[in-house]
Order: sequence, then C-alpha cells, then structure tokens
Amino acid sequence: MDLETLRTASAAAAVCAEKLRLPLRSRVWRGQAGEFQGAGVGSSLDFQDHRNYAPGDDPRHINWQAFARTGNYTMKLYREEVRPVVDLVFDVSGSMFFESRKARRSIELFYFMAESAIRSGASLQIHLVSGNNTRALPPDAVCNHHWQDEAEAVREAQSGLTPDLAGIPFRSNAFRVFLSDLLFSADPSQLIRLLGQRQGSPVIFAPYSRSESDPDWEGNYEFIDAEHETRHPHRIEPAVLARYKKAYTNHFAAWKTSARRYHATLARVDAEGPLEAGLYSEAIPTGALEALH
Repeated sequence: MDLETLRTASAAAAVCAEKLRLPLRSRVWRGQAGEFQGAGVGSSLDFQDHRNYAPGDDPRHINWQAFARTGNYTMKLYREEVRPVVDLVFDVSGSMFFESRKARRSIELFYFMAESAIRSGASLQIHLVSGNNTRALPPDAVCNHHWQDEAEAVREAQSGLTPDLAGIPFRSNAFRVFLSDLLFSADPSQLIRLLGQRQGSPVIFAPYSRSESDPDWEGNYEFIDAEHETRHPHRIEPAVLARYKKAYTNHFAAWKTSARRYHATLARVDAEGPLEAGLYSEAIPTGALEALH
C-alpha cells in the first residue's frame, strides 16, 4: 500500500487507541518498573500492607506513627509497579492483503495493537510471520511505516501456509497478540498452546471480509490462490457454495472451541465499516479489548 494509505490507517488506529486498549490491567505482572501493579512489593503510592522491620530494609518506609504508639519498628509495604510485556505477532501472508477492505483492516489492527501497547508503557516486541519465515521488527518501523518493506521480504521468503510460531522467542509472562485471518489448516489447539507457553496470555485478532465469510458465488469463476497467485477455474453450483460455507463456519467454530479450552481470547473483526465499530462489535464483548473510562 502507498504511504498515504498507511498514514490514514495509522491515524484511524490512533483515534481508537484513545478510547480502547488492550486489557493489560487485568493481569498481575512481574518485571521491569512501570505503571502497572505487580506481584511483588515496591515503592509506588499504592499501599498494600505492614510487616516487621528487618535489617537492611529501607528506613524511608518505616511507619513512624506506629513506632510512636508501640515502640516497634514496622514497614509500610507498597504494591510493586511493573512494566507489562506485549509480544505482537503479525501474520503478513498474502491472504491478509488480497482483498482491499481486508488489507486495510489488517493494517489498521496492526497499528492499533502497536499504538495501544506503546501508550500503555509496555515493553513491546513485534514479529512478522509468513509460513515458516519470521522476522523481528523494531517498534519504530511501525511509526515510520517502514514495516511494509520488511513484511514483503518475509512474505517472499516463506514456504508453506501455516504460520510457524515455534521459532519466535516469546517472553515469559507476556501478553501475546496474534493478528491473523487464521485461513490455514493447522490444528488450532497446537498453535494456541504455543501462544500460551511460559505463562503467556494469548489474544487473537482475526480480520475477515464478507466476500470470504458469506460469498454469493454462482456460475463459472477463476479463483486466485492468494499465497501463490495461481489461477484455478471452478464452476460454483449451489451445493458447492453450501459446502464452502459449512466448512468456513466449522473452521472458525473449531478455533473458538480451542480458544475457550486453552484460555485464549479470540475476536474476529469485520473489514466493513470503520475500525472503531468493528472493535466495539466483537473485541469488547469477548474481552480482547477494554474501554478507557
């Protein structure tokens, strides 16, 4: 896509990021200093509890009022402030960009996920994937729109249709966002378990177009393979269309079942209409996003 289209998509994502965010505050975090509540104790202003003083404790946290009353040294404990960890994986295979509306929605979602993580002060790690080829992407490549060149290189080097996430160095206790249309035949359970390894929290955003979810094909068509750009003539009779729609429905039913089983969140986002409407329609009800108050 041209630079102006990327800038427009980025602007739409930024508007949504002012109203919606990844549900990072619903987790207990461990790690680097930041603004989110952690599992340990630290030096924030959020009071947690008291305990007896021990040699080596910071005297600034002694409860002097309690000492004046009891003569015993006690410590004020505060909730540790930590920085959340977000691993964002963007499936840049051809089917994500084959149809113009879906391509726009895929890009808007990518910008939104990055923007939401950055605004939350998260430690953001981005990986592009296409088939068995992956590449780490510095976050500034999103801001300057250079990510598209990297995506094209990853897509050209790929072989196979199923995104191979096994080689991605997922970080422990990370909030893992997988952005993909899920139009591949791999076992959903296997991929979701991989996203959830090392105490990860998987959230899947799946853009789709109505031309793929509810097509009105009838007669002779020349279908184009989105990944290999090969052409295949077919005649579509009503029975063929019915089988396609049933297979499509069953495919995503299997994904939803696996997501529930392995405690992942799945939000399918329609490519029609504004990004904000699509996110409110599916991502908010499923808990994939939360509204800013």
